[in-house]
Amino acid sequence: MDNAAYLSLSRLSGLRKEMTTIANNLANMSTTGFRREGVVFSEFIRAAPDGAASLSMTEARVRRTDMTAGAMERTGGDLDVAIDGDAFFMVAGEDGPRLTRAGAFQKDQTGAVVDADGRALLDEGGAPIAVPPDVGKISIEPDGAVLGDGRLLARIALVTVENASALVREDGVRFRTDAALVPGDATVAQGFVEGANVSPVEEMARMIDVQRAYEMGQAMLSREDERIRAAIRTLGSSA
Repeated sequence: MDNAAYLSLSRLSGLRKEMTTIANNLANMSTTGFRREGVVFSEFIRAAPDGAASLSMTEARVRRTDMTAGAMERTGGDLDVAIDGDAFFMVAGEDGPRLTRAGAFQKDQTGAVVDADGRALLDEGGAPIAVPPDVGKISIEPDGAVLGDGRLLARIALVTVENASALVREDGVRFRTDAALVPGDATVAQGFVEGANVSPVEEMARMIDVQRAYEMGQAMLSREDERIRAAIRTLGSSA
């Protein structure tokens, strides 16, 4: 395979990854707390044999998460909570807490406050938050205090990290980190959840751009293939 084909295939491979990312963003437009992703293209230098000039190709190995907050959506649920500011909720994980902005919580059969996947919401001490069965009215204050019939049950942990690059994305709504957690500068609003930060118009525009770029790359690859075939036919007829 010659250099032009290598260049075309490297570009097409990156565009395919970007299209997959865009499709995932669009599929999660209605997912509470979802964070959109983008693909970062970088230059990749491939050494050529026999002292020939090196090749500059495209790579798309890095995905970038957009941490911009989504819009608050009113639900009226007692255990639905949205964060206003720079912070995350902590939920239980198998090997440590996970950070999330998805604040659609509910009580399980034991009274524990859990997310949609059954992960317990944690308080400032890292313990699961539970609501006793005899509690009627649940109120959540802007500072994260959880009140049951007017008495303090727990205080929701609102944490962050000093460097966002220390967050490792596990899925669209949860992150893990080995960095130290610090108190977040934020308040919460009961009866709201944070929607996905996906703009369908922007994603569709990106999809069209990627599709056009992919078609151009395919056309270049086809022209290169035809050039090689023509060269082979010429050499064959002159033999």
